[in-house]
Order: sequence, then structure tokens, then C-alpha cells
Amino acid sequence: MSRFKNKAKEFFGLHEQGEQSKNPWVPSDDDIEQVEKMKAAVSDLKDTLKTETELEEAQLVNNITDYQGHVMYNLRDPQEAKMVAKDIMQWTNKKGFTIIKHERSASGKTGYFYFRLGEDPGTESQKIQGYFSQMPEIARFAFKAPASQRKI
Repeated sequence: MSRFKNKAKEFFGLHEQGEQSKNPWVPSDDDIEQVEKMKAAVSDLKDTLKTETELEEAQLVNNITDYQGHVMYNLRDPQEAKMVAKDIMQWTNKKGFTIIKHERSASGKTGYFYFRLGEDPGTESQKIQGYFSQMPEIARFAFKAPASQRKI
């Protein structure tokens, strides 16, 4: 019976109460050294971090005053060009924007929308900036016209 009992204990990882075995939950000296190194690294990192009052406010690339109805955007994946354009058109129609012009590059990576300016371009630009920035498909966008339509 002891042979069967030993095989069962071995299989299930059981130990007799009287047996002295190494406790797996007690850290080794190497583990303690690694923890001490990590504590030192964290304390060094805390010293270099700035407090919330020391941080400067993030500067947006697209200023509200730059909005004149033109929005150019670059996509991460050109295969999603039609879907992204359709989503933007649905959203703008729902929000009451009027699309005057929409273009896509031949590759589909770059798109352009020209919206009719409403009564308050500031709030319009904030809405557009908020929507475009939350779309994961869009890598970046800017409030500018294509080079072919810019006034010199």
C-alpha cells in the first residue's frame, strides 16, 4: 500500500504533515535582491517625475482658429477608406454639418472633407476634432485644405 500511496502523493503533489519540505512561498535571496533593485529604480523614477502643477498643458496641433471648413486626414489602413468616409458622412449628417466636398487619394490613405461653415465655427471645430481624434482608423488629421486648393 505504501508504494501506491507514494505514487498518489507524487502525482497530486501531496506531502505528509510531518515532512519538512521547502516552502515555495518563502522568497529566495535572489528574489529579495531583485525586489530591492526594483525599489531603488522606482524611487529614482519618482524623483524625476514632475507633479501635476509642474506639467504644461498639452498643445493641440489643430487650433480652433485654424478651422475654415477644411479637414484632411491620414488613415492607418488604406483598405478602410470607404468605411471611414461613410462613418464620417453619417456622423456629420447626424450632427447637422453640410459636406460641400469629399475627396480621397488614389491609394486611399489620405482623405479630405470640406464642410460649410455654420454660425459658430469654434464649436464646430471642437466637435470635428473630438470625433476625428477618437476614431482609431485615423492616424492624424489637420484643419487645412489640399495644396491644390490653397490660396497664395
